[in-house]
Amino acid sequence: MSRPLEIQMPAAAKQYAPVVKASTLAPGAKEPALQAVDAPASTPRVAVRAKPEVAEKLPARELFLMGAKKHSLAALMTFLSIGALVAFWYVATLYKLDFYIRFNNIPTPGEVFTNMVELMQNQRFQTNIWKSVVRIMQGFAMATALGVALGLLCGRFTAIRGLMFPALEVLRPIPAIAWVPISIMLWPTTESSIIFITFIGAFFPILINTMAGVKGVDPVLLRAAKSLGANEFTMLTKVILPAALPNVFTGLAVGMGVAWVSLIAAEMISGQFGVGYFTWEAYSLIEYPNIVLGMIVIGVLGLLCSGGIVLLARLLMPWQHIAGPGGGK
Repeated sequence: MSRPLEIQMPAAAKQYAPVVKASTLAPGAKEPALQAVDAPASTPRVAVRAKPEVAEKLPARELFLMGAKKHSLAALMTFLSIGALVAFWYVATLYKLDFYIRFNNIPTPGEVFTNMVELMQNQRFQTNIWKSVVRIMQGFAMATALGVALGLLCGRFTAIRGLMFPALEVLRPIPAIAWVPISIMLWPTTESSIIFITFIGAFFPILINTMAGVKGVDPVLLRAAKSLGANEFTMLTKVILPAALPNVFTGLAVGMGVAWVSLIAAEMISGQFGVGYFTWEAYSLIEYPNIVLGMIVIGVLGLLCSGGIVLLARLLMPWQHIAGPGGGK
């Protein structure tokens, strides 16, 4: 067996690093791998990075199978989760469970499905869905634009935050449903008042989360941008906003949920069209299957809107989904 080779270092370097020697040459190896040898406790250590190994590329077929397996597992879990909920609903309505909560008047899944098939051909039902979608998009878009802009300014500039934020904090705890009477008096049409209530519901979560994201930006990034000559506008758009995007999208997700709650409440009270109005009208007319159908439509529309926000986040923040330690989950 060959003996280890010791690499001689200059005298000036020996006092800063431990002795480095090459490990035994393996048969067929062209050069020895470097290894750090323990030095006295008084000698500072210098980390020697080993030569990285070249990762073997997985065949495309294996990558495809891995991705298919991952998506299949996610689809199976989704199916089991929703299936368990529907199964409980079916059993509870079939046996008319009456144990503190009562399922005596709750329609079965079959009755709701039958009504859904009939109503999907109904022009008025389609109009109700379309009206709610348009209202939520308009109110949420305005809340996003104003909430992100004010969140950036209030989070970045102390003077603006001190001037505007106290007034906003007074308005923030007021529930969106409490705005219904005053919004009817403020706005000239019922449609604009419903959109305003939807806007109010989404605005404050977006504002608060954006401010939190701006305050959490690493000061090193700001100093680096300043040292490179960035002006304040460039700082806001190129440094602060990208760094705060995770918080912004958290606010968008929360705001979308609150916006749907606000919209349905407004449509139930003062609307003439919309899914909320349809659900309340079904209750007034004692059409129980339509009540559940309205709830299901609200849930599906809310899920689609939340999925759109997640997709947009993936497009605008691709660095968060690059595979790595903890990535790709």
